[in-house]
Amino acid sequence: MSSDWTWLYFDAHGETMESPALATKGFPTQSDAENYLGESWRDLLAAGVESVTLRHGDGVVYGPMSLRAPE
Repeated sequence: MSSDWTWLYFDAHGETMESPALATKGFPTQSDAENYLGESWRDLLAAGVESVTLRHGDGVVYGPMSLRAPE
């Protein structure tokens, strides 16, 4: 099992998004992964990402979580 923290990206239909433009690299800690999201969520939203799920190795930590503000 990998110890990397990674993000899964989903479009408006809940389908997994994969693209070279979306960073899927592993982060060494949960804090690093969350800092990346905090700095990049606007760019991700502009790229069509609607929600994300944080994974640690093969397990889901939380998500899917919308990138849009609650209405």
